[in-house]
Amino acid sequence: MMKLIFLLFLGIHGVTAITHSLKYFYTASSGLSAFPEYVSVGLVDGVQISHCDSVTNRNVPKQDWMNTATAEDPQYWESQTQVCVGNQPTYKANVQIAKQRFNQTGGVHIFQRMYGCEWDDETGEVRGYDQFGYDGEDFISLDLQTETWIAPVQQAVITKHKWDHNRALMAQMKNYLTQICPAWLKKYVNHGRSSLMRTELPSVSLLQKTPSSAVSCHATGFYPNRALMFWRRDGEEIYEGVEHGEILLNHDGSFQMSADLDLSSVPTEDWMKYECVFQLSGAEELTTKLEKTKIRTNTAKRPPSPVENAEVQEQMMPKA
Repeated sequence: MMKLIFLLFLGIHGVTAITHSLKYFYTASSGLSAFPEYVSVGLVDGVQISHCDSVTNRNVPKQDWMNTATAEDPQYWESQTQVCVGNQPTYKANVQIAKQRFNQTGGVHIFQRMYGCEWDDETGEVRGYDQFGYDGEDFISLDLQTETWIAPVQQAVITKHKWDHNRALMAQMKNYLTQICPAWLKKYVNHGRSSLMRTELPSVSLLQKTPSSAVSCHATGFYPNRALMFWRRDGEEIYEGVEHGEILLNHDGSFQMSADLDLSSVPTEDWMKYECVFQLSGAEELTTKLEKTKIRTNTAKRPPSPVENAEVQEQMMPKA
């Protein structure tokens, strides 16, 4: 089963300005018997808001407040369902087109689109994006500044030329990404504020698979995803021997993340000089001292990685 996980990591300490996001993922696949051939997913600030796939053929809300946000249009979900159904032949065809371009026949292949916008609620700045991937690699993406498509691989050049000359499509995309998408995002944030703007601190654990493995500082259950985790020694942040994990979405809408520390060259008597630090926007930092008695080993299993079937508000797109 493929994992549709929305990932976000802020790399600047002390950032408190809030940038909201509305993102949609369309995924078409071939060769996966246990996964729908088409899935569309929508996310607001990393929270799942809608879902449609080629098995159910229904676009449905995943948050209660999405019903109030769309209440003014009684046909909203039906119209989005129709777009979901209408998209499926195009995206399935795109898988086949990509396979031909890459000279492939059988096997498992994934064609995915991610588009949407971000809005800074302090500065009002808006940023839109639209990008496509094939088998986990970048295929083609939109440059809104130059109003052209960027093809990082030779197999996408045909698509670039085709879409660059489609000025009606470009005008449609620019209007959607800079006007319509931010308007819907603001509306969603307003209706879902009590949920989206809440603050929840995590539970933090120290985990180690074997005595020679790195020690993982793992935080789960926090919200929102504007969080940082790092290691300090004697009060100073360290970078050598530290591996940062991505922020992952849990099934309940909260998040988890980890930071691993390699202690292979650190004497046991120096372990007490280290501490794991978790920082969440708008909350006091949490620190966990590196003590052997606090470390959970394989006898207590690490929480499983989450698989989040994201969701989506639909938008039509021509074939590659």
